[in-house]
Amino acid sequence: MIRDPELARRILKQDFNSFHDRGIYVNEKRDPLSGNVFSLRGQKWRSLRQKLTPSFSSGKLKAMFCTSDDIGNKMIDYMNKVLPEKDYAEIDLKNICVTYAIDITGSVIFGLDINSFENPENKFRSLMHISRHSNLIGVLIFFCPFFLNIMTRFGFKNKKAIRLREIMKNTIEYREKNNVIRKDMLQLMMQLKNTGKINVNDDNFSAKPNTANGEHKEFTLDGIAAQGYLFYIAGQETTSSTAAFTIFELAQNAELLARGQKEIDEVLQRHGGELTFDALSEMTFLESCLQVFFLSSESNRKYPVPFLNRECTQTYIIPGTNHIIEKDTPIVISLLGLNRNPQYFTPSSPNK
Repeated sequence: MIRDPELARRILKQDFNSFHDRGIYVNEKRDPLSGNVFSLRGQKWRSLRQKLTPSFSSGKLKAMFCTSDDIGNKMIDYMNKVLPEKDYAEIDLKNICVTYAIDITGSVIFGLDINSFENPENKFRSLMHISRHSNLIGVLIFFCPFFLNIMTRFGFKNKKAIRLREIMKNTIEYREKNNVIRKDMLQLMMQLKNTGKINVNDDNFSAKPNTANGEHKEFTLDGIAAQGYLFYIAGQETTSSTAAFTIFELAQNAELLARGQKEIDEVLQRHGGELTFDALSEMTFLESCLQVFFLSSESNRKYPVPFLNRECTQTYIIPGTNHIIEKDTPIVISLLGLNRNPQYFTPSSPNK
């Protein structure tokens, strides 16, 4: 367990080559749905990461903006219904942010047309329910991968991942049969499966197989489902927490809240009242709030991801010491412990 911030920085940055694997559960042979970019190791991780990187270009994100913006409109419609024009009403902000994040995941990653604000019991939202079983699987993935490998060998199946794979399979088959092109992440992964790469042309979302390009296609339906399951697990909580905690911190600082609202009003006025990708990019103060309140400063210290994990991929000597971290040693960096340690953060100097 790493409790020194300078050593943690070296592990995550300067000496990353010695700690590039996360050391969590992955078993592509018996459990292909575990082969996501978060879990894969070594060259397989590098190769998949390189193939997926074009899908996160600013142009691709801009093209997908309308798909995600539709979910935002549904959220606004819901809030207009539950909030009175006069007086006030109490709402569960985190629950609204969670519902928004779930629908974003369902729409952009799984290609679904859902509205969990109006129909909270829909099939996809129901799959998002966190049970004791899913919590146990999560613990085993991070802390007991060896045990989970044994369970897999004896026939254990991640039923939730299998159901999500079936959802994606049905959507892909429908699109290919009816020549449907939708600007979302699923379409880009279909493109990778059918052509061997994601097109660098930001306007090209076609997934039609190109038999003439000679690309060796290794990305399969299971590969798409594995990445979808990763987004399903990782995207919902991070997105909802970032939004909820940032709004919570702004609500406690009326001056900054008013400044943020003023910027939004002015930008929307310049864009005819329409929230577009370009309009969003002009909201620099709002972006700063997300960066300061959640990603880099006091909010991140108060509400961090509890830990980061790595695995030592080659024998490593801690600089300035004779201490050796042996190859294959699991590494845990306790962000919660570091961020609450008075040696680094004190009430009088929260950003020391």
